[in-house]
Amino acid sequence: MQRTRLRTLVLIAVLAAAVGWLVVRALGSRGVVLPQVPWLMVGVLVLIAAVVLAMGWTVRQYLRGKHPTLDPMRAARTAVLAKASCYTGALLTGWYAAQVLDVLGDLGIEAQRDRALSAGLAVLGALLLTAAGLVVEWICRIPPPEDPEQAPGTSPDTAAG
Repeated sequence: MQRTRLRTLVLIAVLAAAVGWLVVRALGSRGVVLPQVPWLMVGVLVLIAAVVLAMGWTVRQYLRGKHPTLDPMRAARTAVLAKASCYTGALLTGWYAAQVLDVLGDLGIEAQRDRALSAGLAVLGALLLTAAGLVVEWICRIPPPEDPEQAPGTSPDTAAG
């Protein structure tokens, strides 16, 4: 599995922000106003990031030989969760940034300022989720074999014979 590129995540976030802004503006022109981002959302994003980091720490201990009982499938699932966290965090960053951009011109109104603040904190939570995913992806990498001609899962004695 290839590591997620930061450039790809930035592109996803920018595209999500652009599309999200267009959607929010289109809804606004029809009289639909999105509700304020719940404050609980920030806590949920931080909690998910903490769980991803904790799972990554367990894999790190396993790869260093300090947690030999870890199931290798759990380690693989942690790597997949890390990748999903990267993409989810990037999409949510763009979506919440679009909501901040929508109310930037109306920050003098207290309700709009509150909407911008809650969406801005959600952007920070989504960025934290993305960062946690990138860190755990880095933790879950497996170094390449020392002998490139040796097939995975074989010992040097059986590879030659």
